[in-house]
Formats: sequence, C-alpha cells, structure tokens
Amino acid sequence: MRPEPQPAARLDRLFVALADGSRRAMIDQLGHGPASVSELARPLAIALPSALKHLAVLEAGGIVGSDKVGRIRTYRMMPDAFSGLEAWVAQRKAQWNRQFDRLEAYLEGDTA
Repeated sequence: MRPEPQPAARLDRLFVALADGSRRAMIDQLGHGPASVSELARPLAIALPSALKHLAVLEAGGIVGSDKVGRIRTYRMMPDAFSGLEAWVAQRKAQWNRQFDRLEAYLEGDTA
C-alpha cells in the first residue's frame, strides 16, 4: 500500500491534471456520467494510448477513478475530486478579504 501523499503534493497533481485542455474536456464529459476510454477519446479525435495517458494523469490527480470489466475500462468522476482545490481557493479568498478589510478600515480612518 502506497503512503498517502502530502496535501501539497496532491494539490500539485490536481493542478497538473487541470492544466491540459484535453483533460478538462474529459472532465466535462465525465460530468454527464461514466464513460469508456474510447467514448472519452472520440470527441477529442485522439488515439486511445494518448487518451489513456491523459486519464492516468487525471487519476493521479484524484479527479477520476476507473473500473475494468472484461476489456472495457470505464472512468467516472470522484465525488470529492475538487475538495482540495476548493479548500485552497477558500483559504486564499479569506486571506485576501482580510487584507481588503484592513485596507478599507485604514482608508476610512485616513479620510475621517
């Protein structure tokens, strides 16, 4: 069993996975439900080996999971795929809001 990656490493893999337009298109398609590799590759007009490489990056990023039945591998979105990203964005948003609140308080005090 592999050790659970540190939060920063998970977030890095998530950003890497989201950095490619083909992978984002696959995520959009999987938003409608599970799909096979060939179903995901077809709209992008990419070869199956290329699709598999993209899907491996998405799986390493924790965005998708897969099941294999016979020769068909089906991918699906993971329920908490973006929870790490949401938390990261929320922390930055809260930090910026605090800074803007302090700036507003300073400017209001300065003009009085």
